[in-house]
Amino acid sequence: MVWVGGAVVLLALSALTVRGADPPAVARFVRTLRVLGPAVLAPATIAVVGFGVWVVLDDESWDFGQTWIGIALALFAVAFLTGAAFQSRAAISAERAADRGDDAEALRQLTPWVWGYALILALLVAIAWDMVLKPGL
Repeated sequence: MVWVGGAVVLLALSALTVRGADPPAVARFVRTLRVLGPAVLAPATIAVVGFGVWVVLDDESWDFGQTWIGIALALFAVAFLTGAAFQSRAAISAERAADRGDDAEALRQLTPWVWGYALILALLVAIAWDMVLKPGL
C-alpha cells in the first residue's frame, strides 16, 4: 500500500506540475524523480515482490498455480515493464531537457510520463483488488 499511496501522491503532483506548465516547477519535479525512483519506488517494488513471494511460500494455503496469484504477478509484470521501459526514459529525457533549459521539451516529455504513471497506478489498484478479493480461489 506504500507503493499505491506513493503513486497517488506522485501522480497528483505530476498532473499539477504539467497543468501549471511553470518551467521552474517542471524542472524541480523532473529532478525530484531521480531521487524518488531509487529511494522510494524501487524499494517499495522490491518489498512488494519479496513479501508477496514470501507469503505464498510460507503459507501452505497459497501456491503459485492459483489464478489470483497469477493475475497479480502478470499485472505486476506489466507495471514493472512500463516503469522500466517507458517511465524511466521519459523522466531522463525530461530531466536532460530541463538541464539544457529547454522548458518546452521538458514539459513535452513529462506529459506522457504522467499518463504512463496513471496506467501504473491503475495496475496497482487492480493488483490490490485482486489480492483482496482473490478471484478464482
